[in-house]
Amino acid sequence: MKLDLGQNGEVSILVLSGKLAAGGEEQLREAIDTLLGAGRNKILVDFTDVTFMDSSGIGELVSSFRTVERFGGHLKILKPNKRIQDSLSLTRLLPIFEIFEDEETAVASYSATQ
Repeated sequence: MKLDLGQNGEVSILVLSGKLAAGGEEQLREAIDTLLGAGRNKILVDFTDVTFMDSSGIGELVSSFRTVERFGGHLKILKPNKRIQDSLSLTRLLPIFEIFEDEETAVASYSATQ
């Protein structure tokens, strides 16, 4: 998995690409921890280029969601493909995540939740 960090106003955007699977999920955890340590708790995870997510990736995503909430923030998801959404649905996790199809709407949603 590859991970890049972007910014849109106060929202930190983690742009993932490749597979969020066993062995690669540590990158996501480290990025979340770094952002939270810097006081950045509005986090949007861009799944546009994620091709696959296994149970380890799902577990790390849920863990990251909970960690961000403990820090008073919000973790939201941008553009997951149907396969990722199906995985979240099958594991009954889809309702806990706010999912967006465009970045501007996602970024604007943080103002509404703060």
